[in-house]
Amino acid sequence: MKYDVLIIGSGGAGLTAALRAKEKGANILVVGETYPTRSQTCMAQGGINAALGNVENDSPEAHIADTLKSSGGIASERMIRQLCEDAPKSVHWLDSIGVPFSRTEDAKIAQRRLGGTSGIRACYSQDYTGLKILHTLYDQCMKEAIAFKNEYFLLDLCTENNQVTGAVFYNMRSGDTKTIHAKSIILATGGYSGLYYGYTTNTNQSTGDGIAAAFRAGARLSNMEFIQFHPTGLKNSGILISESARGAGGTLLNSHGERFVDELKPRDVVSRAIWEEMQKGEDVFLDIRHLGEAYIDENIPQERKLCLTYAGIDPVHEVIPIAPVAHYTMGGIAVDETLMSSIEGLFAVGECSNANVHGANRLGGNSLLEIVSFGRKAGENAAAFAQNVTDTITNTEQSAKTKAYIDALMEAPNEINFYQKRTRLGELCYQKAGIIKEASLLEDALHEVEAMTSQLHEMGLFDKGCTYNTNLIERIKFENTLTLAKPLLTAALKRKESRGAHFRKGYPVPDKAFEKVSICYTKKNTLIVDFKKVAS
Repeated sequence: MKYDVLIIGSGGAGLTAALRAKEKGANILVVGETYPTRSQTCMAQGGINAALGNVENDSPEAHIADTLKSSGGIASERMIRQLCEDAPKSVHWLDSIGVPFSRTEDAKIAQRRLGGTSGIRACYSQDYTGLKILHTLYDQCMKEAIAFKNEYFLLDLCTENNQVTGAVFYNMRSGDTKTIHAKSIILATGGYSGLYYGYTTNTNQSTGDGIAAAFRAGARLSNMEFIQFHPTGLKNSGILISESARGAGGTLLNSHGERFVDELKPRDVVSRAIWEEMQKGEDVFLDIRHLGEAYIDENIPQERKLCLTYAGIDPVHEVIPIAPVAHYTMGGIAVDETLMSSIEGLFAVGECSNANVHGANRLGGNSLLEIVSFGRKAGENAAAFAQNVTDTITNTEQSAKTKAYIDALMEAPNEINFYQKRTRLGELCYQKAGIIKEASLLEDALHEVEAMTSQLHEMGLFDKGCTYNTNLIERIKFENTLTLAKPLLTAALKRKESRGAHFRKGYPVPDKAFEKVSICYTKKNTLIVDFKKVAS
């Protein structure tokens, strides 16, 4: 069977795209590595931006201005305008399908301020906003009888004459490879913060698998060097303490109990300020004690639960030890205004794509907006593309290659423990390609990544079984992170300036010559990184 639209990834972006494609009459299938309610979307706590003006005067123009400012000049004003002007419509659509937003006293959708914004704009559901949106979207998909295949891990994309024809998956339940053919594909597979293993708010699944598969198939990547660090991850675990805690009035203190930064500045500014305190030997804490137990339990209850569970402290009575950790990846698959990649029929949406709305630094509250607003757009455009595909070409060559790759992994000698290398890669990225980057450290990291890549043939498996072979999946994921580490490090080396989340030692200010997006692609097996002006 050949589907009209194959959606890979069952988080918020994928589910939204599925609902829209189904509404447009497409024959669709949603395929996910895990179950939809376990996706990364549930980690987005603070809110979804929309200029509703329910708490104070606000406007789409102010939202556009804030997003442009945060982007550091390397985003598309046209795409940002589409996103921000559509925001009220997207939030009202979510409200109409049952997302339980928190409410004001007069029953309007409640809003809070997040960092880097000029208005009280983030619509929220306590501090479970992403989770509530995700569950509501999944309920709607069940209502619409949308078909799902869960526990299918993406291995490769099939293409013919630079047009996507399908994808090859590993069925985690049976251990078989499975090729699914489609007229168009939407990748909604999330970001690549998993490169910072041990130093990220993301789950271990966030290894950029969809981005790596697209890159192998010939798609171009963009802005891979821009990694957003969240200022407040729980120290020693990286568990996210939402920006809503600072938006509510939480303060940042060093070991001496001194405030050292405006907590509501953009995330890159706050993260660097914390990092600099840490380099002085200071511990850093988030203090929300003054908000009071009643306010915390009503408005940010999850933050208290996370602190109790993962740090053994009660933030009602104690300060919270924090450190900045990798949180969101602004780069990804380069897409055009229709959200299609450089491969015909291959669309990408959400954190796996670069739709030129975040630029150098994502504005807090815009990620949930992107997956809903652009998720609907991707679903509609992929369905329209599929209507014009009349041939039934299927590429079986890729299926055979992928199966041979899996067979080779099963036979490879297990002489080097890739789990140790995964831990090392996380340390390497955090220390040498993290909040403050330096040429010599980036070069060291790149050399070490190349050395790890050359040793992959010695990193076999200890589990040769078929059913739920997580050892195999984790080995493939590690290889995907190495694939993406090279463009990340190379682009970071070539961008000799500081802009947004990319801060280069020795180049502390933005350079007009780099007011461009980076583009990564391979030519004759050589990685190429170029820079080009973003379309206005």
